[in-house]
Amino acid sequence: MRVLIVVESLFGNTHVIAQVVADRLREDGVEVELVDAASATPHLDDADLVLAGAPTHNLGLPTGTSRASAVHRGAHPVSSGLREWIGTLGASSTPVVTFATKVQGRFSGSASKAAVTMLRRRGLSARQGTDFVVAGTTGPLTDGETDRARRWAGTLQG
Repeated sequence: MRVLIVVESLFGNTHVIAQVVADRLREDGVEVELVDAASATPHLDDADLVLAGAPTHNLGLPTGTSRASAVHRGAHPVSSGLREWIGTLGASSTPVVTFATKVQGRFSGSASKAAVTMLRRRGLSARQGTDFVVAGTTGPLTDGETDRARRWAGTLQG
């Protein structure tokens, strides 16, 4: 099995989740490629499964404006992210499963849900995976989230 993990991460929390998932899949003999969304290929057919992750900003996927705001709070600047990568995708039969980091709350939204909507509008097979909780805008991940990511990764092969 070959898995492509495409991730956007500004404060590093979403990347930590992606790395934990990649490591867990590799333990099971899965071939994994982990790439930043800004440099990810729009061609998905070389993978059996694509995992796409991003932080939740303003109830959904980050935008140029929300990324600029994050940089003012100490985030790593990125030229583009998951939203823009999805916009480059063409037809593919490879399934995509999304994940996100987000603060906990009734009105926090979900980047993974927003990504599924965008992917389906482009004609791709997509489903929402799991959202992982951060303690605040800049993080860190709350206790137990990396363990939860590891368990989730174990469910992705079947």
